[in-house]
Order: sequence, then C-alpha cells, then structure tokens
Amino acid sequence: MRISKVLGAAAGVVAVAIGFSGVAGAATNAAPVGVPAGFKAAVFAHAGGKVTGADDIARLGDKLFVGFQNGVGSQGEPSPTGNTKSTVVEFDKHGKEVAHWDLVGKVDGLGADPRTHRVVASVNEDGNSSVYTISFRRGRHHGAGTVKHYHYSSLPHGGGTDNVSVRHGVVYIVASNPTADAKGSTAGRPALYKVTFSGSIAKTTPVFDDNITATNLVTGKTGPLNLTDDDSSTFVPRSVPGLGGSLLLDGQADQQAVFVKHWGSAQQKAVVLPLSQTVDDTAFASSAEGTLYVVDTAKGGVIAVTGHFSKGEAFASAANGLGTLNLKTGQITAFGSVAPKAKGLLFVPAE
Repeated sequence: MRISKVLGAAAGVVAVAIGFSGVAGAATNAAPVGVPAGFKAAVFAHAGGKVTGADDIARLGDKLFVGFQNGVGSQGEPSPTGNTKSTVVEFDKHGKEVAHWDLVGKVDGLGADPRTHRVVASVNEDGNSSVYTISFRRGRHHGAGTVKHYHYSSLPHGGGTDNVSVRHGVVYIVASNPTADAKGSTAGRPALYKVTFSGSIAKTTPVFDDNITATNLVTGKTGPLNLTDDDSSTFVPRSVPGLGGSLLLDGQADQQAVFVKHWGSAQQKAVVLPLSQTVDDTAFASSAEGTLYVVDTAKGGVIAVTGHFSKGEAFASAANGLGTLNLKTGQITAFGSVAPKAKGLLFVPAE
C-alpha cells in the first residue's frame, strides 16, 4: 500500500490531537506515523506517570477511557515489580487526562453503557476473573466516578473474561480461555455471557457456546466450531453487506471471526470467516467521516486516524499491526505503519 504522508521530521515530530468533533487540539511529540493516501494520523493521547501496557478503549459521552495493564498477569498475578493493579485512565476530547482509577487485576476488557452512565471493566482473562463498574452522575464531572467491584455468579466455561460490549443497555462479556475436555473439545462451553449487576454479584447468562454451528464464508461448509481463544467482540453496523446487524466474536488463536445474528434467540444464525492473521480487536467505519482511535501499546497511548473512510470498512489490530480486513476472504492488509503493536480499536463518527 502506498504511503502518502509521514508526520514529523528527524529533529522532533509535532502531531495534532484530533477531538471527537475533528477540531484540532494540543500538540504532542511523537514518532513518525505513515498513513495511506487520503488519511492523517496523530497522537491523540498519552498517559503520563508509570502506567504501561495500554490495551482496550471505550467511549462514554465525549470522554475516552483506556485500560493500562501495568504488567499484571492474566490471572491477576503481580507484575515483576510487585504491582497487582491496572489503571483505567479517562481522557477528554482533546486527549488531556481527566482522571484515573486503579483496579486490582489485569484489565483486559472495557465497555461503556450510556444508559446507566458507567464504564464496565473485566479483569483477568485466563482465570480468577471479576468485573468492575465506574459509575458517573449525569451532569457531573466525569472524574467523580464511583468504583464498584463484582464477583461473577458462575463461569461455567472454566476460564476468565475479556472484552465488554454494550448494546441497548445490555452488557455482554466474552468468556475467554475456555477449559477443553481430554479430547480438546470446548463443546458446551459458553463463548459469551449476558451480564446483569445486583448487589456485589455479576449474574452471567450464557448466550451461545464455543461449538456454535456456523457456515464458513469461504468454503460454504456448515458445521460446529471449536473456539479455544475467545477474545474480543463488537457489533457490526447495518451498513455492512450481508453481515450488518450481527455480533462479531473473535477467536484470536483460532484465527476466526464469528458473526452471529439474532444471538441467543431461536433465530440465531452464525457464519465464520477464517483470518489470515491473529486479531486482537476489530472496528467498523460506521460513517464516511470520523476518527479511528487506535491504542498503541508500544508507545503507551492512543493514535487518531482521520480521513475519508469507506462506510462499513473493517479494521483489525492484527499480529502485524493495524490493518484493513476483507470480509469476503479474511485477508488482513497493513494500513500503513500505524501502531505496529495496535490493541484496542474504536471508531467515532464525525459530529
């Protein structure tokens, strides 16, 4: 892919932070970022202090929230320095840090529920998992968020929890690291939970299992899957031909993207797309104009990509960095040199 522009110069790079409205904000020093023709990339935010391991991202109102894992292990084990807490950092629309919260465990999934005005954070994707909410009063400064810790009612898949997605006030959390039987089968293990909160308990209701029956979009064959590494999920815009309106679940090590329509109902129907690389997260351009926010774990911040997008275009944070995903072939093509170690993705339409 031809690279049209590199931001910066050898003596020091000045990149412009782009807010949700596309208005230029404060300038930030950053390494050069190569982007395809018709796009611009800039450092949107960078957390100061000692936080490391930037991972997932969520949006609530006009604020962005990013989870930093700080070296904590996948089952909550202390980091090499003895740290046991991740940090969720809140940024305003100009990339300025507003507040932060330290949560025990490794934050691996972040979601936001505008109906209840809260952020949901799952911790420890491989085991010993639990979940937090950070709640805000409407009309008050976001930094006043109240943290509450919940323990799951049950996790019958035998692993931990990962990505958080919210749709119409319903919270869905990915069931990661399922326990396979002696034959390596994950049949009957939930792949996704619907989660409700009451008291100090997060009640889990399985939505569909790892051996969900799906039609392969490349071969046309139909049969049960055997997902072993459920990782991220997102909702597909209705503008995407054939797949619009479905829930996408990524089988990371399986190199599969599973699209489920009418999930959890009698009309449930799934298709699976084999992928050319492992994928950590996926986002769709829901409009032609907007901003794609890319968590850059290597630099510990967020990159904002702006330009004229193709409505419904799919982006993936893959093994080789940010790329575009062909929804017919599963091929992932590098999107310039934006964030070689990309993690969480979020697309925000222009206001």
